[in-house]
Amino acid sequence: MRGLVFDGKQAVYREDLPVPVPTETESLVRVHLAGVCNTDKEILKGYRPSFRGVMGHEFVGVVEQSPDPALIGKRVVGELNAGCGHCVYCRTGREKHCEERRVIGIDKKDGCFAEYMTIETHLLHPVPDSLPDERAVFTEPLAAALEIPEQVHILPSQNAAVVGDGRLAFLSAQVLALTGCDLTVIGHHAEKLQKFAPFAKTLAHPAGSYEVVVEASGAPSGLRDALSIVRHKGTIVLKSTYAGTTDVDMSSIAVHEITVVGSRCGPFEPALRLLDRGLVMLEPIELHALADFASAFTSPAFKSGFDLC
Repeated sequence: MRGLVFDGKQAVYREDLPVPVPTETESLVRVHLAGVCNTDKEILKGYRPSFRGVMGHEFVGVVEQSPDPALIGKRVVGELNAGCGHCVYCRTGREKHCEERRVIGIDKKDGCFAEYMTIETHLLHPVPDSLPDERAVFTEPLAAALEIPEQVHILPSQNAAVVGDGRLAFLSAQVLALTGCDLTVIGHHAEKLQKFAPFAKTLAHPAGSYEVVVEASGAPSGLRDALSIVRHKGTIVLKSTYAGTTDVDMSSIAVHEITVVGSRCGPFEPALRLLDRGLVMLEPIELHALADFASAFTSPAFKSGFDLC
């Protein structure tokens, strides 16, 4: 089996990997397309130093084996986090925060940059027949953007800002725009900011003040930018994950009573509905052969990924 493996230092393309064998609760998925996420690039920089295995967590594929007969032959996408099923987090609907969780392609579980993958069956979501693979592969990052309104009530009468002009910022901004709020996107790349013009105002540098600020820059400097523009008693939503740390003036957060919300994975079913109804703007994914992973990881395209068919 072909696959892209992180060996603790670098990504290695291999053609001799065994096809994984699912457990009694898992399904075997033949991967069609897999998307490259910024988190994959951060793993190469040391974001998850203990991880070893097949990389990747954004995928669309077909179920070949499953304990659920109704899923066999179905196109699916899948969530990342598989909990233990027994701890306080799993028992109270917070499986993605289980302290023993396995996260596909990130922590203790092989991912989707391979011809086949296994995944806990309850994490799978069938893809509507009308939704092509090239759009369905965006389900996971769009679900992450949809976690924002799950956590923070953004009123149409409020203003909000998104810090960042990359893929996650683009999806997050569109989700916020659907609320009707007065939206501004702040980024450093003029050509990228043009893509936000249909639904948001844009700025090249942090300016103004906002009730809600979504930090989706993918860089340590993003939080500092967010703190410089959030209003007193406002809310910052953190979407970025990266290797390393950042210095923050915690006193100003306390004095100005700023709420800081960590935000990770989100709901898949609403993401599939938005994609299927064409309510989210997307640029075509740029597909590469798995052996050409270096080009996929360095591509300037809006979204790159792998064609594994």
